[in-house]
Amino acid sequence: MSLYSEYLAEIETRKNELGLHPKPIDSADLLSEIIAQIKDTGNEHREASLNFFIYNTLPGTTSAAGVKAKFLKEIILGEADVAEIAPEFAFELLSHMKGGPSVEVLLDLALSGDDAVNKPAAEVLKTQVFLYEADTDRLEAAYKDGNAIAKDILESYAAAEFFTKLPDIDEKIDVVTYIAAEGDISTDLLSPGNQAHSRSDRELHGQCMITPEAQAEIKDLQAKHPNAKVMLIAEKGTMGVGSSRMSGVNNVALWAGKQASPYVPFVNIAPVVAGTNGISPIFLTTVGVTGGIGLDLKNWVKKTDADGNTVTDENGDAVLEQAYSVETGTVLTINTKEKKLYNGDQELVDVSAAFTPQKVEFMKAGGSYAVVFGKKLQNFAAETLGVEAPAVFAPSKEICHEGQGLTAVEKIFNRNAVGVTATDPLHAGSDVRVKVNIVGSQDTTGLMTSQELEAMAATVISPSVDGAYQSGCHTASVWDKKAQANIPRLMAFMNKFGLITARDPKGVYHAMTDVIHKVLNDLTVDDRAIIIGGDSHTRMSKGVAFGADSGTVALALATGEATMPIPESVKVTFKGHMKEYMDFRDVVHATQAQMLKQFGENVFQGRVIEVHIGTLLSDQAFTFTDWTAEMKAKASICISNDETLVESLEIAKGRIQIMIDKGMDNAAQTLAGLVKLAEKRIAEIQSGDVPPLAPDNSAEYYAEVVVDLDVIDEPMIADPDVNNEDVSKRYTHDTIRPISYYGGNTKVDLGFVGSCMVHKGDMQIIAQMLRNIEAANGSVEFKAPLVIAPPTYNIVDELKAEGDWDILSKYAGFQFDDDNPKQDARTKYDNVMYLERPGCNLCMGNQEKAEKGDTVMATSTRLFQGRVVEDSDEKKGESLLSSTPVVVLSTVLGRTPTIEEYKAAVNGINLTDFEPPKEELTVEAAPIKIVNG
Repeated sequence: MSLYSEYLAEIETRKNELGLHPKPIDSADLLSEIIAQIKDTGNEHREASLNFFIYNTLPGTTSAAGVKAKFLKEIILGEADVAEIAPEFAFELLSHMKGGPSVEVLLDLALSGDDAVNKPAAEVLKTQVFLYEADTDRLEAAYKDGNAIAKDILESYAAAEFFTKLPDIDEKIDVVTYIAAEGDISTDLLSPGNQAHSRSDRELHGQCMITPEAQAEIKDLQAKHPNAKVMLIAEKGTMGVGSSRMSGVNNVALWAGKQASPYVPFVNIAPVVAGTNGISPIFLTTVGVTGGIGLDLKNWVKKTDADGNTVTDENGDAVLEQAYSVETGTVLTINTKEKKLYNGDQELVDVSAAFTPQKVEFMKAGGSYAVVFGKKLQNFAAETLGVEAPAVFAPSKEICHEGQGLTAVEKIFNRNAVGVTATDPLHAGSDVRVKVNIVGSQDTTGLMTSQELEAMAATVISPSVDGAYQSGCHTASVWDKKAQANIPRLMAFMNKFGLITARDPKGVYHAMTDVIHKVLNDLTVDDRAIIIGGDSHTRMSKGVAFGADSGTVALALATGEATMPIPESVKVTFKGHMKEYMDFRDVVHATQAQMLKQFGENVFQGRVIEVHIGTLLSDQAFTFTDWTAEMKAKASICISNDETLVESLEIAKGRIQIMIDKGMDNAAQTLAGLVKLAEKRIAEIQSGDVPPLAPDNSAEYYAEVVVDLDVIDEPMIADPDVNNEDVSKRYTHDTIRPISYYGGNTKVDLGFVGSCMVHKGDMQIIAQMLRNIEAANGSVEFKAPLVIAPPTYNIVDELKAEGDWDILSKYAGFQFDDDNPKQDARTKYDNVMYLERPGCNLCMGNQEKAEKGDTVMATSTRLFQGRVVEDSDEKKGESLLSSTPVVVLSTVLGRTPTIEEYKAAVNGINLTDFEPPKEELTVEAAPIKIVNG
């Protein structure tokens, strides 16, 4: 059977079983067959082949794009004759292919000396921005050889005509509202974790957004209001919390955006999203990737009494009242010039934050990538011509406050800033291009990242990136047919691109399913580094890390840079003494609770949490930084003392060496390079030449939170509060309750210890608890299933060497076998302990899940509806988040423990030992800033 016949069979299957259109073509071999049928004027499949060639072939650097560009070149040169594709149309098709082989063809034609084709090719080239070094080198060489066409193209680039000639955004944009949900909208609603396998198949994945009923309602609104864009709203909440941002935005754009190109199927841009409390920071960045609009509606406000005091309910929470209605079907108007939202002539709210000069540029260009690449292209052209680039783009905002010290994040951004003109240090609010040191791609979004790299015509990682890693943790639980089809293909692409990959495409080293955040935490060997990772929990305990969408990850891999404002910071310090029976996870939860009690609102949202952790090593400190994603913070930074940072770097260096010993380093010796960087940083700290990162004592913070350890006297639970009458307060991570709230009688159906929130110490706690129970009772019996997923293989190896794995194995009813990984997700659980493969497991929710309607006690971070556990017809599923000892004891008892039972169970066990720093971890402000580039 020919590839084309197989493709037709696949088309019929998609149509009949899924109701979908043909899958876009990315295969060179398939497209070659299609082209042969186009050339054969009598072929029965010729008309369909033409449509596939013109409208259904993926652009960029896919192998199909290379074949398409070559054939279009033949048509333009008259070497092939296709009546339906005139040379003019062939040039138009090349203009929509973004870069890579299409730009190579355009350069061939433009620099050919053939007057019939060089000028038309040059005109198309002037509209392209995705040029790389190989392309610009050709232009520069031709210009220096006196080529007039090359000079003309460079002059156009220097003037940024690829941007200036684009139409401005409309002054008035009509929108029709659609309330997607009440309360915070997790991206799980827009792109469910259990459908992660289909994210790179955009049309298929689009079918899972919200519900089929919601999709029908959106289509109905579009039919009733053809001149308005549907605006998806998080009523009384924040839009886009959680992970899976790019696939979530892609889905919204698919249903409520516009097609980016008539010749590229299912790639839509320019969605409009909104929330009462605005948009989650990472989600808002992703909206910018697509040239969309994200609005902070402020349509519910705190109710005040006659004296101006906030009115509270019986729980002490502020009572909200509606400032204006956004009921589904309401037609509103965004005035982009005035930056206001209107209902008819009535002004509703100022939305100027959505229309900064930079964001407007993204909208005009159809997405942020085009602006990033456009700026680089303009600078190249101006330098080549020896002229000054005209000020076409909005200047970067550079904010300097004389005499004001720097926070930790301000110091990191100043150190890594690129292209800054200010001579004084930059402060929060400045819009900065920065060098990215470490990049991470995870496996359920990795295929999307590879598509983004192909779309922007990137073929190799930027040499300025210190290290990059492609994980396999999100698909670690079940090696099913979907994983077997997707993951090897992803690993091969990323390995070739230049990343360290969890799986070796050549099969030399053992597959590593370690949790991505743990690996990135070890790969980060500089406390002043900037890390970009394709997951919301990219929150390192060294440097500053930003969770990002798959597209921003691709941009960081391709360019080694990211652009963002310097965030404001909230300083977190500790006082008092941690009780010996408390776990550090309880301190993490208490931080959230005490902050909310102190301020009455989440001051962490959208800001950097600068936590003065002092003496806590990176693994334990990661428990805090990881959770900051659920605090809705943009990022977090740990401030450590000298000895702690050096020890953490030594640990990281040792773990990187283990990866090298396993054979995971690449030809560029990326891992060996990181070891050298770690050694250099350790030497700098020990010599005193470059002390650990610390804020200035005169730095300014948005807020300062002091966590009182003395008042934390029982385990703390983050509760999804699934039955709260106020829907907007469910699944928020803000309901933190002491264990005594549950009275020792709340049934627990399943326990889960694993994911990125645990470390080796947690595994040791489990082992010691099992020994204690065995000593007291003669054996260990579970009244509820306990699922354990160690975060890394290193931990498993160390536990085996030290003997703790023996007690875990003894009571395991199931133990993972890498030589025979399970191929089916578990749907039922026995009352035993399951020792699962290292990885995300239940926390991801795309493979393993609890039984519907279960009450789960978990160490994970996910309490979103449907993520760890779905609702049953009889009961809402709920994921209660707690410390490892609470989870283990809950499964032994089959219920929540009393505080007395808990204290007895952990007696004699060394939980996280934490003592606040005795001295302020600040320094005198330095007079000189360090700017890279």
